Amino acid sequence: MAALKKIVASIGCFTLMGSALAHEQGHFGIGTQATDAEIAGWYIDVAPDGKNMPDGHATVADGEQLYSTACAACHGTKLEGGIGPALVGGEGSLATSKPVKTVGSYWPYATTLFDYIRRAMPFQQPQSLSNDQVYAVTGYILHKNGLLEADAEIDASTIRNVKMPNRDGFYEDDRPDSIAKACYDNCEVD
Repeated sequence: MAALKKIVASIGCFTLMGSALAHEQGHFGIGTQATDAEIAGWYIDVAPDGKNMPDGHATVADGEQLYSTACAACHGTKLEGGIGPALVGGEGSLATSKPVKTVGSYWPYATTLFDYIRRAMPFQQPQSLSNDQVYAVTGYILHKNGLLEADAEIDASTIRNVKMPNRDGFYEDDRPDSIAKACYDNCEVD
């Protein structure tokens, strides 16, 4: 029993010393402070209104070529779906018993499509596309949904100005737990 008391006392002593050291250093004494560059690497989301769209540009033709090599294996050669979901079709199906939710029939903002591709695609290697490549693929998908001309140049302005067919198909959710104000700089914490 005496040995157990000594062990407990030793653990308590080390805990107090560790706690005092952590308090003195201002942190737990592990890890490093994130640099501005490291933080910027994670700050890549694009808002529905297009805030935080990166520099870059491409053409629909650039997107067609890239789609065939980086996207078609999952989404089909004609964007009809396969392992991944279909990206075209579904017009007029949302009110039916079997809605087909595609970029052209369901998504409310072209900026959201850009954001999703930039952060999550291609599935096997997310965030591997350059901004120009993301503009290209986004433009090609929008073109195949009849939202951009075949000779369109795609950049932040082009994507912000695309009016998606289902943009007005969503409504504001006024439940208190779902209301969030978008903030990108000097945000107040509630």
